[in-house]
Amino acid sequence: MDTQNRMNSTLIDSFRSRRFTSTFVLLATLSAGILAGSVLTRNVSGKEQSNDSSDARPIVIPSPTVLSNGFSQIVKQVGPAVVNINTESLPKETTAKNPHRRGIPGHGQGGDDQQAPGDMQDFFNRFFGGQGGQGDGGDEDGMMGGEHRALGSGFIVDPRGYIITNNHVVDKADKIFVKLSTDPDGGAGEEGRPARVIGVDKDTDIAVIKIDTDKPLPFVKLGNSDGAQVGDWVLAIGSPFGLSQTVSAGIVSAKNRSIDEPSPNGVSQSQFQRFIQTDAAINPGNSGGPLVDMAGQVVGMNTAIYTQSMGSQGVGFAMPSNTIASVYNMLIGPDHKVTRGSIGISFQPALNSAVGRMYGFSNGVMVSTVTPSGGAAKAGIQPGDVIVSIDGRNIKDGDDLVNDISARKVGTVVKLGYLRNGKQNTANVSIGDRAKTYADIAGEQDDNSPQQTPDPGQNTLGITVSPVPPAMLKKLNIPGGVIVSSVKPGSFADDINLGKGAVIVEINKKPVTDEASYRAIVSSLKSKDDVVFVIRDTRTAGNSYVGGTLP
Repeated sequence: MDTQNRMNSTLIDSFRSRRFTSTFVLLATLSAGILAGSVLTRNVSGKEQSNDSSDARPIVIPSPTVLSNGFSQIVKQVGPAVVNINTESLPKETTAKNPHRRGIPGHGQGGDDQQAPGDMQDFFNRFFGGQGGQGDGGDEDGMMGGEHRALGSGFIVDPRGYIITNNHVVDKADKIFVKLSTDPDGGAGEEGRPARVIGVDKDTDIAVIKIDTDKPLPFVKLGNSDGAQVGDWVLAIGSPFGLSQTVSAGIVSAKNRSIDEPSPNGVSQSQFQRFIQTDAAINPGNSGGPLVDMAGQVVGMNTAIYTQSMGSQGVGFAMPSNTIASVYNMLIGPDHKVTRGSIGISFQPALNSAVGRMYGFSNGVMVSTVTPSGGAAKAGIQPGDVIVSIDGRNIKDGDDLVNDISARKVGTVVKLGYLRNGKQNTANVSIGDRAKTYADIAGEQDDNSPQQTPDPGQNTLGITVSPVPPAMLKKLNIPGGVIVSSVKPGSFADDINLGKGAVIVEINKKPVTDEASYRAIVSSLKSKDDVVFVIRDTRTAGNSYVGGTLP
């Protein structure tokens, strides 16, 4: 029996081997036949004959046809004004920034202030495809040579070079470069044209930047976002993943959308952000680009996406153009900041109807906390009061109250109607500056205020300076100057070996006698300028020369 089994096994293995060999040969034969068939064919009888294609007609490409779709015309009209924005953030020295900072009020509160400044930025960065590293290749951000780089979009609204984009595109950037669609290979260099920040508003994530130009630039017009209707066609234009001049189409899928759900880290949504929702594909890098209607007007600025993959999933959010226009007009003003009115209260964004029945009101806002320095406190408003009207107009809810008060001019007075213990009362309340009100109570600087840097050289040169001590002036036999107190790693000063402790007595043949003269000289410097420092040696009291060309 064992001998029979071994024979059967040998026959099976032999069969399998032959079947595999046959299959391989068959495939090889078929391949050879296919190759030969490109030259020869066989007739029915199997004889080879020449392959004649003289009766085949070549394909002729027709003249271009203008289709009925109007998208292409809109892109031609708007596209030249859409720009690519590239930023760089140089390595920073580690500094502890108020580790015990607290929001005013805490999470879950609404009113004049709903979160600590900067929280919304982190929220976008982590959960909405903002500036968050994504690895190599099609990054929105990446690390190159120790420099943090980010890509975004923007659109020109003034032919003199004023550009609107998202604050999170340029936030914390040391260098900003803009590429126009008409710039060959980046125009003013591989990276683009240098830009500077005019002003930012973190509450709405809007920034205004500017590039210098010697001729008018193409620009877009902002439309009225109130006219946009759910179901309207819109186009999103920008630079997703760094791919400039990319266009996607979709519709307005919702309006006045607030992202009320808190993120996993407990940060709540800004009360000044009410979005147009669209299913036009928006991806990382689209941030700051325009959302355009069929009239070729900008009705929104692409700001965020709701995604679990860092890619478009059909839910994008654009800041309405009416909000953009209002913020822009304030940012280009003399103060370069947005001022919003405040009465200094907070409230719960939503209350169960049972609360209203228990306390005897159907509409209005129940006050949770009152800021001591605010106008409401000075007018006698207390926690537990229910604000029901402003200047005789009944208010519906907290959003209605915030929108009305924030739009008021600082210093004006409003008449608030409120309920206390079921009784109707009124109070004249002065409108304060929202940012200052809550910056004062938090003991912090207003984040939307222009940053007060020790000297303009911090961004341009990468250094901070201080006055030369009198004893050192006498030792070096100089009437004045400034001494370098810090140097930013990777900055221009670092590149040319301008070190900490260097005593600057002259820049570009202009004497530096004090901080004021230093600021005046540095403020006039521009990209591509040659900069030469005269440094007084603290050991020999002689001069040395350090210079380079600004990037």
